Amino acid sequence: MRIRTVIAATALGLGAPATAAWQEASTRHFIVYSDDKPERVRDFATKLERFDKAIRFLRNVADTPVSPNARVTVFVVPDVSSVERLIGQSGVAGYYVPRASQSVAFVPRASRSSDLSALTVLLHEYTHHFTFANWGSTALPAWLVEGLAEYHAAAEFAEDGTITLGVVAKARSYGLLGDEVLPMRRLLVAQPFRLTNVETAVFYARSWLLTHYLTTDKERRVRLGRYILAVNAGKSSKDAIAELGDPKAIDQELNAYVRKRSISAFVLPASAVPVPQVTVRALSAGEAAVMPARIRSTNGVTRKTAPAVAEQVRRLAAPYPNDAGAQNVLAEAEYDAGNHAAAQAAAERALAADPKSVHAMMYAGLARMALTAGDKAASADRWKEARRWFTRANHADTEYAWPLQMFYASFVAAGQVPTTNAQNGLVYAHQLAPFDAGLGMTAAYVLLKQDKAQAAAAVLKPIAYNPHGGNLAQAAGGLLALIDSGGSKTALAAMEKGPATAATGGTD
Repeated sequence: MRIRTVIAATALGLGAPATAAWQEASTRHFIVYSDDKPERVRDFATKLERFDKAIRFLRNVADTPVSPNARVTVFVVPDVSSVERLIGQSGVAGYYVPRASQSVAFVPRASRSSDLSALTVLLHEYTHHFTFANWGSTALPAWLVEGLAEYHAAAEFAEDGTITLGVVAKARSYGLLGDEVLPMRRLLVAQPFRLTNVETAVFYARSWLLTHYLTTDKERRVRLGRYILAVNAGKSSKDAIAELGDPKAIDQELNAYVRKRSISAFVLPASAVPVPQVTVRALSAGEAAVMPARIRSTNGVTRKTAPAVAEQVRRLAAPYPNDAGAQNVLAEAEYDAGNHAAAQAAAERALAADPKSVHAMMYAGLARMALTAGDKAASADRWKEARRWFTRANHADTEYAWPLQMFYASFVAAGQVPTTNAQNGLVYAHQLAPFDAGLGMTAAYVLLKQDKAQAAAAVLKPIAYNPHGGNLAQAAGGLLALIDSGGSKTALAAMEKGPATAATGGTD
């Protein structure tokens, strides 16, 4: 699993009661794991899939085929406390981690607030995934990214199948009239992680309100479109904001808008979002046994906690040597803990039980790559053997970004210049998974090496604007400035200097 910087080191207490049965619900865009009754898990997965259809209908986004390995995986844990232990901080009711290898979300079965339910949290986070997956080549400012998430997350599901989007986000009502706390001139350029708690509450509320205001009227949608075009054309914040109007005037417009007796919503009849195909199955005994450790491993481990997770999986998986699911979890945990030979053996057991397991192919390749990298006398043939597993995984699922990402990474690990095929595959991997910022930075590096400054800038802009981008967003912004001032060579030299932007093709 990917290395994370924060996670509780102790056992998370996520084990199911002895009488419970873990279920897997599979849809076109989601895989849901929950220790619950099959009908409840089916209903939850159905809501998620119909929500995806509703957004597509409202935003006129085509439903293109999705790799079965690239679906968002949702783990439903018992309560908010379980979520907080997973992420290692309090006050988090659910979260989403975008990865080329596996985008995941963790949500509680029970919430502490009726206004901010577990489903609402997940719909907010999935909107982020939807936004970056479908508009990944477009830079969107933080307020619009969060405003869209809030707009969609308040969706209401009626018993007759009707879905309503755009209803008032009750959890954000506190800040709807907070223009004095965070006036529009600041909100339009703000990054939420740099705001105080009060300002953050206002930011989300007013971002929802501004998004609602601009997207529910034809003339205002034109203003929003011009604004987005200006942002992506590289215009200054002042010039881009001018396409929306005067910030003071916008604050006044929003205050008048929110005081209206009613605010319009978008109602989709059941016929517009039909019930999707949902497959529900009970997990095998081996899969269910390792689930507590799988949740910890999938969430992410540190170098300090990885050995304990591996030991836990080893113990839980021991009775199930022929269960592909259990052995896949073991292969991942052993790899994270640096036990590469054990990871390879577990991956081979998983493949013996399920020869089509792409996950097992990937960890067979990752383990071999790590073992080869640790042997200074390793031959070129050994690197080719490791690489073959990524090729095999790619052939099994041609629209899955991770095998292409790691095929490229294998050349970097070997100290070899990636082939043209590997470089082009890496760029295509980014097209498949534009929500993975680390992959995006590597794609930008490849494009700069190819002296394609404009293409590299197009990849970097969405990363730079990502409200949750952290250090990578800052690095992407700096690279954009270097491309503007000195072109590909100047930006490339900066990338090759610092570890924050090193093109390693890693899985974080």
